[in-house]
Amino acid sequence: MTVLLVSDLHLQEERPDITRAFLSFLSETCRGAEALYILGDFFEVWIGDDGMSAFQRSVAEALKRTSERGTRIFVMHGNRDFLLGQRFCKAAGCTLLRDPSLIDWNGQPVLLLHGDSLCTLDQHYQRMRKLLRNPLSLFVLRHLPLATRKRLAAKLRAKSQSAVRMKASDIVDVTPDEVERTCLQHGVRLMIHGHTHRPAIHDFEVAGQPAQRVVLGDWDTQGWAVRLKPGGLSLYSFGLAEPAVGTPLWK
Repeated sequence: MTVLLVSDLHLQEERPDITRAFLSFLSETCRGAEALYILGDFFEVWIGDDGMSAFQRSVAEALKRTSERGTRIFVMHGNRDFLLGQRFCKAAGCTLLRDPSLIDWNGQPVLLLHGDSLCTLDQHYQRMRKLLRNPLSLFVLRHLPLATRKRLAAKLRAKSQSAVRMKASDIVDVTPDEVERTCLQHGVRLMIHGHTHRPAIHDFEVAGQPAQRVVLGDWDTQGWAVRLKPGGLSLYSFGLAEPAVGTPLWK
């Protein structure tokens, strides 16, 4: 059976082209797939399940239809939508996935992450991530008035975009030592993540053994997906106005 993985769609009303492409991906590419994994930053911003807009509810309904056709759907938190919760998952017929999580593919363990935890050179971001993901912080954030959460989300978004532009490219990318450490910690030689918007398949070694790191691209001028099948793994892209089949760039 086919397993599909995507990340960093950053869905928002201002980008209907991405939304249309994803709805097509659900209705066509996901048809018959065993599972779909969404590895974070599914939405550009998520201020809480109680603040779901009509647009966000329509996306949840599309996921629900896909789930009802038999495709299991898993959603992982990203740095933009870490307040996404069980109310959304119930409406979307999906399961909230911990970051990181292990899955089995053809008897091989595969580690799935959003990817931001691997960017350890960005110490300021890691401190902020640790603060915002603290259970007490999450509780406080979820209980702030919606208007306050909207203002805070807009402020954090603008600050994040400004900070990324000012940082060196290696700081906002993964740290090789952290990649190896994480693989050793979880006993894997294959990891798949998003976040960095740098799609590729990287070959490296873990304790002298060959390993791979598969990086999903963000959906902007094109869409990106990973397909896991009994015959192998492929990372591919496709135009947002095209069928989400694409030609594999790496196998």
